[in-house]
Amino acid sequence: MNQYKAKQFFIDILIYLFLVLFTLAVIYPILNVVSISLRPADKLLSTSLRIIPENATLSSYIQLFKSTPFLRWLFNSTFVSFVVMLTGVTLASTAGYALSRFSFWGKKAVMIGILITQMFPATMLLLPLYIMLIKLHLLNSYLGLIIVYTSTALPFCVWQMKGYYDTIPVSLEEAARIDGCNQFQAFYKVVFPLALPALVITALFSFMSAWAEYVVAAQILQEPELYTLAIGLKQFESSMATEWGLYAAGSLIVSIPAVLLFLILSKYLISGLTLGSVKG
Repeated sequence: MNQYKAKQFFIDILIYLFLVLFTLAVIYPILNVVSISLRPADKLLSTSLRIIPENATLSSYIQLFKSTPFLRWLFNSTFVSFVVMLTGVTLASTAGYALSRFSFWGKKAVMIGILITQMFPATMLLLPLYIMLIKLHLLNSYLGLIIVYTSTALPFCVWQMKGYYDTIPVSLEEAARIDGCNQFQAFYKVVFPLALPALVITALFSFMSAWAEYVVAAQILQEPELYTLAIGLKQFESSMATEWGLYAAGSLIVSIPAVLLFLILSKYLISGLTLGSVKG
């Protein structure tokens, strides 16, 4: 028994050691960016290992808000991301419910098509989407960018919602129908609240697909006043020099909304991962 406890203790030590090393490997780049943002005169390299450098200053953050259109970029990204999130949740929740509850001609083909679209990255679809936006006169507009982001996020969201709806017993809707609800009321009042964890995952995925995306936005948006955060931060880089202090400060601020959104929705994410695996 003592030998077993000693072996288990040794295994636990190895596990915790691995977790500590992995955590340090993940945190180090973030701490390095924090250090760069606090260095004076945009000094990128330093021989010091201190997180807070000597002569630390907040001048990069002050300059970021006072001398650059950072707040405009922040507003643009927030607007586009929230519209994509709301559109993705609305379409994925209804489309997933239809695929889960109804039988119709072509249903299998639709589901296979959704899976196939996941095989192709958004950059591969950029050329046909670009031509489509030109013909619709939506190039260099928020609407065109929202359409592209929503179309690339929807396949995963629809499939994920469909799988979650499958775990909700149909008998609950049948009971609601007996009580006088129509199909839509049964969905809205019974199924929709039960699917909240899956809806949160859909919302978070849709938001993140638009929040920090660069390649698609750089091709669609051409006017500086329409730039999102990803394109705006790229303006700090030039062929002759890069403003590393502004770059680092902007990168840290950009990550804050995503982290806060994840922390706020974390309890729903955990329940979604657990409840979604149980067949009702």
